[in-house]
Amino acid sequence: MCGAELQALPEGVQRVAAFLQQRGHLHTPVMLDDAARTAPQAADALGVALGQIAKSIVFRRKADDAAVMVVTSGDQRVDEKKLEALVCTDGKRLGRADAEFVKARTGFSIGGVSPVAHATPVLLLIDQSLLRFEAVWAAAGHPHAVFELMPKTLAQWTGALVVDVASA
Repeated sequence: MCGAELQALPEGVQRVAAFLQQRGHLHTPVMLDDAARTAPQAADALGVALGQIAKSIVFRRKADDAAVMVVTSGDQRVDEKKLEALVCTDGKRLGRADAEFVKARTGFSIGGVSPVAHATPVLLLIDQSLLRFEAVWAAAGHPHAVFELMPKTLAQWTGALVVDVASA
């Protein structure tokens, strides 16, 4: 993607594209005609299995107001009790992150939250269910933008822990 093409993209997508470019990633963000705010919308738009959508879910850790992001397969739900056991060692709980919190911490609006290129550091975990796929698609900083990558690559780039936090 050349400089002019990059500048024509929304700001969040530009950040994700720059992150990918810096790492020599072969796939640049793709702008979809229709919004892909949910995993089913993204899977339909891309013609892939629902599980191949890497959805980024942000929680708010109450003890220190930290952003905790779980990246999981689009066909899975996060078990909040499992997640709390991993990230809330002081016994305090997780809360839902509202749109303002998500935007402030990640730099992205809900419906386009990328698992990379965050505005501030977030505690990032990857659910092991994502690793059953060779390639997945993740939001690229805008409800119409996605990018393809290997789940193992995402874990390497981010240093995220790969854990089991999916509901049984």
